[in-house]
Amino acid sequence: MCRKNKSAVFIALVASCVLTGCTCKKPALSQRDEAFIGKRDFIVNDPSVKVKPVFISLPAGAVSPQGWIRDCAVNASNGITGHLDEWSPTYGMAWKGVGFEARGADPKTGMGWPLEQASYWLDGAVRLAYILNDTALINKVSSRLDQVVDGVLNGGNSFIYWQNVDFIDRKQDFNNWAHSHMGRALVAYCEASGKPRVLEALTKVYGDFPLVSVPFHTKGRVSGCNNADPMLATYELSGDKRILNAVLEMAESAETKETVQKWNSHDYENGHGVIVYENLRIPAMLYPCTGHPDFLQATKAHLDWLDEHHLLPFGIASSEEHVAGIGATRNTETCNVATSAWTYQQLYEITGEGSLGDRIEKIFFNAAPAPVARDYQTMAYYQSPNRIEELMPSETPGHPGSDASSYIFRPTGHEVLCCVGNLTRAVPNYIMHIWMGTADRGLAATLYGPSEVNTFVGKDVPVKITTETAYPFEETIKMTVEPAKAVAFPLYLRIPEWCKQPEIKINGEPVSINSLSGFVKVDRKWKKGDTVDLNFPMRVEVATGRETAFPREDYFVKGGSSGRPLAHETEVNSPYRTVSYGPLLFAFPVKDINPNRQASGEKWNYALISEDAQSIRVSRSEMPATWQWQIEDAPVKLIAKAATFDWQPSAILPLPKEEVTGSEEMDITLVPYGCTKFRISMFPIAKK
Repeated sequence: MCRKNKSAVFIALVASCVLTGCTCKKPALSQRDEAFIGKRDFIVNDPSVKVKPVFISLPAGAVSPQGWIRDCAVNASNGITGHLDEWSPTYGMAWKGVGFEARGADPKTGMGWPLEQASYWLDGAVRLAYILNDTALINKVSSRLDQVVDGVLNGGNSFIYWQNVDFIDRKQDFNNWAHSHMGRALVAYCEASGKPRVLEALTKVYGDFPLVSVPFHTKGRVSGCNNADPMLATYELSGDKRILNAVLEMAESAETKETVQKWNSHDYENGHGVIVYENLRIPAMLYPCTGHPDFLQATKAHLDWLDEHHLLPFGIASSEEHVAGIGATRNTETCNVATSAWTYQQLYEITGEGSLGDRIEKIFFNAAPAPVARDYQTMAYYQSPNRIEELMPSETPGHPGSDASSYIFRPTGHEVLCCVGNLTRAVPNYIMHIWMGTADRGLAATLYGPSEVNTFVGKDVPVKITTETAYPFEETIKMTVEPAKAVAFPLYLRIPEWCKQPEIKINGEPVSINSLSGFVKVDRKWKKGDTVDLNFPMRVEVATGRETAFPREDYFVKGGSSGRPLAHETEVNSPYRTVSYGPLLFAFPVKDINPNRQASGEKWNYALISEDAQSIRVSRSEMPATWQWQIEDAPVKLIAKAATFDWQPSAILPLPKEEVTGSEEMDITLVPYGCTKFRISMFPIAKK
């Protein structure tokens, strides 16, 4: 399809009408709305796609946060997301094509680490800007992204527009990693703004872009394969077959088939956690355009392996920076808060499996708030399930630094700036995927939280759905449906796996719940004022597990990571218990003065006696007027039985080797993990 000298968004709409045989005149719509409708119809009707994705993402701005989630979004805009470029030259100068002084930057060209780090930030910031309709942030971010667009349209042959690279260079020394993340930011900008010039730049670059044939199972390797994400998104917006053909060429390469075969044979390699999460979704993303089910299975098998051997209780695999096994003081790099959720999100759109929504919620409600200050002004590079000042963890991984600075909360986190940039994606990515479109012109409630969605259903009828809830801090969710006119469309409602007795009512009448892939489909003619009431009764769950040794690889064993004493221990098998309530992980909170200082005199030497849900009580209170994850404001608390004991955690024994005998038995109060900066969430176990 030719895109020259025409509005690319308009061309996408024309392609949709040609494929559907539509001859009707479209109503006056914004460029953003036109882009979404064109993308949706093209995806549904494109004969080149062998397996249709179940869900279709909405552009940033279609879903507006309300209630406590809006508090989080505003904090992010007022804090790190809105001001990173003012706090660091990496974010102020990167992607301008000029040299500057910063760690990892070429002072003559501006190449190096800052391209990766700033593209993370720009991707998160542009999404948040349009979600909040924040004019100042929109102007700030669009001025930066427009410079990249202008550079491409004025002669650049990649997003790194000031460097004229040929195809060979792109396969060798070209910064494919940074390029892929800038591509993701530009896709978000294109969809949210509807600006044809942005799609023109995306299509120009990706219409002639060779994906790199480096096996993405290779440990620690960064390859151009990650450009598949924004390339496929650009194809959905433009219909340019050159882009699809480049992706298909990679899909049919020997390197890709080798990777798929290895993963389906349970042959995995430990590697850098961010690279692992970014790479493992690629086979699944190739599944719709190839129709090869073994591609999808390869991604699922790899995720299952991560869960079995490396999953921490807050929903993400450990990564120091390589994946690092299971333990109370194992760390997860903050980059992976956004990276892991994005991988699950892409898989979610392809398969429509409700369990993936559960995983995204677990990450967002638990892992996302823990490494960032409550006012979103500072953050830390690592988080661990247990954290006690100077004791747990008692040493820090050698990467990215050799001192305790990896745990310090500060505006840019660490002097290695990847995590602070990546963190900005967490809040907007969750918000914009609370709702998604469906191939049958309906809507799906894929994640839950207070929100308002404005989009199109049926034969492009505008609809608004307002969701009133404090979920996950309460069990009830009320939706009010307001279409522009009465319209028939299917509404899909996710039933969380942890909920055993869900209830759904439409206009007060109970609905039979027969969920398929974790969703209930309500297909009816909706009119203004129709209501949907959901009740997801939560229950306490107590899980028991054992710590594992660090992987036996040179990165850990030879001290390349850190020289952590625990990495050299082979007999790591300490038992632990965790406590959850619905999607929330709970922890014993050690009160803090600030995220870097715990309050003095705090006791935390408790072993959990409670081994079943019936022994733990639930205490509820009102949701605070403004939510900032304060311990004292937690609207849900759990009262559990515990015993004090003489606990002396060490670098090689953070948890006791076996169950302990406690002295004094007492009730302890647990709060949501996300409220804590110092905590115990993997508990020693007390003998009865």
